[in-house]
Amino acid sequence: MKKLLIYIFSIGLLLSSCEDAVDVSNPNNIEVRNFWQNEADAESGVNAIYNMFYKPGTYSRWIWFRFDLASDEGFSSSPWIELADWTRFIYNNYNFWEGNGWTYRDCYEAIFRANQVLHYVPDIEFEDQQKKDRLLGQAYFLRALYYYNLAILWGSENNSLSIVSEPSKPGDSPEGHPVSDVWAQAENDLENAIAMLPPQWDDSNVGRATKGAAYALRAKCRMQQHKWDEALQDLEWLVDGEGAQYYDLVANFKDNFTHYNENNVESVFEIQYSDVHKAPAGDGDFDIDPNLGLNRGQFFAPPGIGWTDGEVRPWIVDEFRSELNLDGGYDIRLRESVFYEQMADDFPGNDRIYRFGMEVWNQDNYQGRVFVRKYGTDYYRDFDDYHSPVNVRLIRYADVLLMYAECIANLPAGNLDDAVAMVDRVRARANMPNLEVNYPEATQNNEAFLERLQIERSLELCLEGHRWADLRRWGLMENQDGVNELAQRDPDFNNFVVGRHHCLPIPSSEVNNNENLEQNPNY
Repeated sequence: MKKLLIYIFSIGLLLSSCEDAVDVSNPNNIEVRNFWQNEADAESGVNAIYNMFYKPGTYSRWIWFRFDLASDEGFSSSPWIELADWTRFIYNNYNFWEGNGWTYRDCYEAIFRANQVLHYVPDIEFEDQQKKDRLLGQAYFLRALYYYNLAILWGSENNSLSIVSEPSKPGDSPEGHPVSDVWAQAENDLENAIAMLPPQWDDSNVGRATKGAAYALRAKCRMQQHKWDEALQDLEWLVDGEGAQYYDLVANFKDNFTHYNENNVESVFEIQYSDVHKAPAGDGDFDIDPNLGLNRGQFFAPPGIGWTDGEVRPWIVDEFRSELNLDGGYDIRLRESVFYEQMADDFPGNDRIYRFGMEVWNQDNYQGRVFVRKYGTDYYRDFDDYHSPVNVRLIRYADVLLMYAECIANLPAGNLDDAVAMVDRVRARANMPNLEVNYPEATQNNEAFLERLQIERSLELCLEGHRWADLRRWGLMENQDGVNELAQRDPDFNNFVVGRHHCLPIPSSEVNNNENLEQNPNY
């Protein structure tokens, strides 16, 4: 359901103001001194944070270049050379807007909006304290989510990231912090979110952050720090605890990537998208009719359909095809994840790429290439655009089960059989045999299991924005041997410099304008 979007439509409000010496007010703007008066203002303030999901710098468009295409799963061969360079670790202009600055800015804008809620709403009187707490809990969750993104993309041991917990003002120069402090901030926010959020919402509020989403996100934060035991405790709420009643795997893998079965039992946190506002919808902060659609498909769709600024490394297809399912066929997740040259041979009836048939593979601009299918709209129409209504399942229960398995296997006292059972549960949904059939060592040895899990996560979650965080967590970018392994799958990693490219450079404008920030190491 997309009822959350009903609330998003009305948030083109100016929630902050600047005062100059003349102190002239624009009568068309709502200023801070006139806002934050009642429950409706508080609700609008929280909806304004959710509205950041529709900005090009975040999940609507550019963040996928950072999470998917910079990883070993994808790359860019865009004719826009600078855009492609930013997925192959060639950073000449640290202020490059689409590759760096826009996402960085939008993360902090989302944090600013959350800070306003957390600063002003506590002083607003509510008839129902639970309603107030739930609004604050959502603000804590969303602020933590954007601090998570900052830590994953720009976090380093340098004092390079600002931690802002109050509404900022022009001229502020917040202190820089190492990534460990950013993780601590996110964990603290999620502690508050867990205490305030409900396990579920009613139908009119489906899509809002829940207690389970907060537990899962805190587990992600803790896993990046190798706090395996604490992360496991968070995940237990969803797998074996109270939250287990709310979550499961859907029977059909494809149901996680269409607009027909959204907010289903597998969804732990889902971003709501809609095609209700089409052109001329805007991308600006205060557009009256903001574009509420997912832009990703337009940028990643194959030639003749979209811009094809992002595509898939062929090793993923090879990995899928290296193992047959219980019926002697190929893994259904391969069919639903990518377009590739043998797709019609591997899956009967899988012979369309939007409006094109298999003859398209005879074209020079198709041969030998693999294109993104996940979050595309080919299943119901013959084109893609900037207004896809497909929700992004930002945290799926399959991800939770695989994280749970990883935590168990990283603990000395963990029961490897339990970890294997979690992976087998995910594989079973795709009709794949248990691990012990084709990968017996992975069921007997923790190290072998964790190595196999790296592949299992990609088979289940490829092109869903998880891989970059995974690579950082596994330490594959911390030494040359790990980078060489990645380069075998993705030649862009031949450009990777250990000690530098594990994080993005802070935009130069930020470092130059704030003496309290340091640039990331070796930039």
